[in-house]
Amino acid sequence: MANFLFGRLLQSLVLLLIVSVIGFAVLHLAPGGPLAQFALVPGLSKEDLARMAHEMGLDRPLPVQYWEWLTRLLGGDWGHSYRDNRPVLDVIAGRLPATLELMGAAILISVLVGAWIGVMGAIRRYSTFDMLATIGAMVALSIPTFWFGLIVIYVFSVHLGWLPPGNRTTVGGDGSFLDYLHHLIAPAAVLALVEVAIWSRYMRASMLDVVNQDFIRTARAKGLPERTVLWHHALRNALLPMIALAGVEIPTLLGGALVAETVFTWPGMGRLLLDSLGYRDYPVVMGILMFSAVLALLGNLLADIFAAVADPRIRMA
Repeated sequence: MANFLFGRLLQSLVLLLIVSVIGFAVLHLAPGGPLAQFALVPGLSKEDLARMAHEMGLDRPLPVQYWEWLTRLLGGDWGHSYRDNRPVLDVIAGRLPATLELMGAAILISVLVGAWIGVMGAIRRYSTFDMLATIGAMVALSIPTFWFGLIVIYVFSVHLGWLPPGNRTTVGGDGSFLDYLHHLIAPAAVLALVEVAIWSRYMRASMLDVVNQDFIRTARAKGLPERTVLWHHALRNALLPMIALAGVEIPTLLGGALVAETVFTWPGMGRLLLDSLGYRDYPVVMGILMFSAVLALLGNLLADIFAAVADPRIRMA
């Protein structure tokens, strides 16, 4: 088990290094730059811009900039925002809880609803429910998140008035837990739409694979009730592949959170990333990129660990 963990951890560190190199290069080679917003400011000369570039370290060769940024990062210094000169870690920490809450709610909806649809589809294979679930999953996978979010706002906020159109709490409200949940429903449902479709399809396939195996036939031959065979023996084994899926879907959730937070003005990391890109705030963008990469790799690592604990054969891979 120790060798398994060491190998996975080493792979994660190498991937983080690759992500940092590619992200840093793409970001700094893109047209414009942090000084683009000052280029048209009246009274700023080329000498002033050159001085600002020197103070920010932007006049150094790109490999030198990357090495300085990496050494500071390893030392715990993620830099300061170009926008308001706040430490990057403080900026991200202020937005992280909102994103984790949104992702957590979306995961909960996805697992409960998606897994139930998948199991019922496998049990009632080729039934009307199964065909409707399949069609619904294909439609859900084809709908753009931003479009679905706008439709939800129009129908449930503008037309019916059931849900607030955005924000995390009511402006000027009491900030109660019920008010927070009221604002969470719409963005969490929009973010969970694709995940429900994915979980239902994978769960159906996994369940069908398990119910056709010999130990299920043996359990039925012993005279066990069908409910016990399906929900106690088959479901427990069908859930093993879903552990890996939970880790793999974290990057998808992060990407979806960027769109959902933008549509619903949810004050999370996705909205912060979009704003930082608009301001060319490189330190914040790189901080969000690295934090997201760590979160995604940590999810995959935990999924591998749980899968290895559940199935010792995986440790030999």
